[in-house]
Amino acid sequence: MVLVPTVQNEIANNYVADMAKYATTADTVKIRGCFNSIPAQLAKENKKFQYKVVQRGGSAALFGESIEWLAQAGIVLKCQKIDHGTSPIAVYSDLSSFKLYMSDVGLLVMKSGVPQQTILTGESNVFMGSVTENYVAQALASNGHALFYWASEHSAELDFVLQKESDVIGIEVKKGTKVHSKSLSVFIQKYKPNHSIRFSEKNFGKTENLLSVPLYSAFCI
Repeated sequence: MVLVPTVQNEIANNYVADMAKYATTADTVKIRGCFNSIPAQLAKENKKFQYKVVQRGGSAALFGESIEWLAQAGIVLKCQKIDHGTSPIAVYSDLSSFKLYMSDVGLLVMKSGVPQQTILTGESNVFMGSVTENYVAQALASNGHALFYWASEHSAELDFVLQKESDVIGIEVKKGTKVHSKSLSVFIQKYKPNHSIRFSEKNFGKTENLLSVPLYSAFCI
């Protein structure tokens, strides 16, 4: 019997082997450092990618090319920050601010060391919020959506913002059934989108222009 973690470790090791195969030795060290830092990046309250988590004194000049290598190789998903929730959202990207997710949420679970029992039983674990967010990012990217998140000048931060034709859609991700979201409320009040989506463990529902979608249906968006 082949255990899933064994296969996941093999995939992760193959990623590292490809880094060594297609990059110089010095670049491989930097690429691997960025790759290995993702669980720690997502564990922070502020999930914005911080170069200092990879290495003290780290900077975009030092690690920028490594991150682009990972993104182009399809190993990570880059979610760019926007500071305006109006169409077209891509033009409001802050190129210096972004979050990185694993392209496969199972690999994030493996690399972070979250026990399988935690996943299967849904027991309380703070990091599961990040796992859930990564899961939704993977589902959205798989459907061809460019990944953006929104942050206000103050403390509001919305997990994802999508654009479909001229519609801008704010998306909040909750790992359980507690769904109160100040950030989504701020986004709706500020930009008055036609539709917003909240993923959680709750069932399908709709209140005014807010759609409640269960997490298992993230692939439908």
